[in-house]
Amino acid sequence: MGRMGMIPTVEQIDELHRKYAPSEAAYDLIHTHCVIVATIARQVAHHANALFMRRCTLPADAPERNGGFDSGAVKGGTVPPRLIDEHLAVIGGMLHDIGTYTVLKHDGTDGEPLKFSNKRYILHGLNGYELLLKEGVDESIAQFARNHTGVGLTCAAVLEQGLPLPPDDYVPVNLEQEVVMYADKFHSKSVPPKFLTVDAYTARAARFGESNRREWLDLVAKWGVPDIPALAARYNMRLI
Repeated sequence: MGRMGMIPTVEQIDELHRKYAPSEAAYDLIHTHCVIVATIARQVAHHANALFMRRCTLPADAPERNGGFDSGAVKGGTVPPRLIDEHLAVIGGMLHDIGTYTVLKHDGTDGEPLKFSNKRYILHGLNGYELLLKEGVDESIAQFARNHTGVGLTCAAVLEQGLPLPPDDYVPVNLEQEVVMYADKFHSKSVPPKFLTVDAYTARAARFGESNRREWLDLVAKWGVPDIPALAARYNMRLI
């Protein structure tokens, strides 16, 4: 076992974002996205934990009604195999996109609107992972950056699509990472940023093939549907 790295506080996370943001505009876009994803991840994890506790406290012969269970912010979902570490999911959500500062084509310092490099964007997860390890952040947190792209980027997909990544699996290795990967799909760092409904991301996932679409819908069934319209209203952002 290697030496335990740092589990950063919210203040330290903000310092990392400010350290790597090349401009205030980049910080506003990317840090706000991370806050939103962490918020959704906390809601999803909290809902999953409520389902788990409900299973533990009801009689063994009580009817299963998880599909209709509503903890407020999330509807549906299934009982997880264990409790989710909500704090870990929040920390991971706050840092999952730290690598996107490294893949900006226009970074806000050149007078142009922010724009990501299409060619290099796929590298943002791995870049973020390496950046966090360099900063002394624990592997368990750095992996949130590495393992959140799409609905799980496999080695086979990297090879099939000829992606500029070392051939490897970039997929969640625990439930907390999966929750953050899932939460990330409901918000886009487009300029201006926007929230996506389940249907909107389903259409996006389908562009990468039927199996990708099915994997997304499996995640929806597993984790439930967050109240995205409420978040869009809270952040005064458009919803598609």
